[in-house]
Amino acid sequence: MTASAQSLSFELAPGGALRGELRVPGDKSISHRAVMLAALAEGTTEIDGFLEGADSLATLAAFRAMGVAAEGPSAGRLQVHGVGLHGLNDPGRALDLGNSGTSMRLLSGLLAGQRFATTLIGDASLSRRPMGRVIEPLRQMGAHIEATPEGRAPLGLLPVERLQGIDYPLPVASAQVKSSLLLAGLYAQGETCVSEPAPTRDHTERMLGAFGYSVRRAGNRVCLSGGGRLVAAPLSIPADVSSAAFFLVGASIAPGSDLTLTQVGMNPTRLGVVNILRQMGADIAIERPRELGGEPVADLRVRAAPLHGIAIPQEQVPLAIDEFPALFIAAACADGETLLSGASELRVKESDRIQVMADGLAALGVEAEPRPDGMRIRGLGAAGLLGGGEVEAHGDHRIAMAFAISALRAAAPIRVEDCANVETSFPDFVGLAAAVGLPITELRDVERQA
Repeated sequence: MTASAQSLSFELAPGGALRGELRVPGDKSISHRAVMLAALAEGTTEIDGFLEGADSLATLAAFRAMGVAAEGPSAGRLQVHGVGLHGLNDPGRALDLGNSGTSMRLLSGLLAGQRFATTLIGDASLSRRPMGRVIEPLRQMGAHIEATPEGRAPLGLLPVERLQGIDYPLPVASAQVKSSLLLAGLYAQGETCVSEPAPTRDHTERMLGAFGYSVRRAGNRVCLSGGGRLVAAPLSIPADVSSAAFFLVGASIAPGSDLTLTQVGMNPTRLGVVNILRQMGADIAIERPRELGGEPVADLRVRAAPLHGIAIPQEQVPLAIDEFPALFIAAACADGETLLSGASELRVKESDRIQVMADGLAALGVEAEPRPDGMRIRGLGAAGLLGGGEVEAHGDHRIAMAFAISALRAAAPIRVEDCANVETSFPDFVGLAAAVGLPITELRDVERQA
């Protein structure tokens, strides 16, 4: 049977080098939170550097549906007219969050204490992702949340009179769960505290402070009390280190590369990819460190260097959880063995990133052994080249971009299938990557055999 479906594939010629200067799009994690807190603030917030990708636009659309007025985005600029903590309205329909797990998990907390019912839905991929680790602690706070028997979307949030603050130790380090509980805590009676087993990104805590909301942090514990107010403040969003990661790896593995990535977010809870690459021997210089909108930023100059395999330190795993698809490509080009453990969360991302990356690497001639919580990769070494061929991204944006940059060290062309979701996090990836030397072209509207 023949089925016609719109699709997007990447075609990559082998070899090349990355040179010049590049600013990748604004940070996705911060863009989501900027819209959420600006909507709940009193006054108008001017946002610069907003990521105009499908995921963050889904968050913006959700708040527009709940009565929040906003102008833009245009060239990264967005103006949000806040309605205050208690000014959201019943959207009158389900909020479709597309492929965005961040939107669904954070909005579950933010909407759990509203006085109207809301239903959160998403695409097929998001509907397969586990939500139980957010649902359970929110229910402990008194939230009334309905989900499938497996704890997945659609999620129905019913009105409650008042949430109650809790003291919650996270069983697994997760910035999304932490943020969801803190946002619910804005509407809770008393104090809400979250303790982490390992550091995770702290964008929510930083941004709450930027909007004038008191957050108390001590070691691995963060607390806030309900009943405060958020006051509008201008926000500048740094370039996304998760998007920069593909170019950090690409310039490291491609001989002759010398690339500068400008205004990259350098939040210490997000720097696992830089730390891990440097331990592998990458030549990454941190230039012009400064602060932007409460977040540290810098320019990163990366030049080609011979990489060697390492056992990835456990403390770096939660700091690089979104960057492992790119790091697996670095490992494939390194000399010796790289071992990752303690990263079982990778199996419940937009795809099973451990299995999908292992399958793709094997198709390109790399020895990759998937494990329940990580992977063992035997690299090809400084002189080794990946084979060409076809790999499947399974609709996962980070898988697609990781295999795109792998072509810089390939002996033959590589084709990456099912890449349309790259738009969720990195609009114009192809144009920007081609401009600095990645030999990439797009193929759209392919007729598929089913």
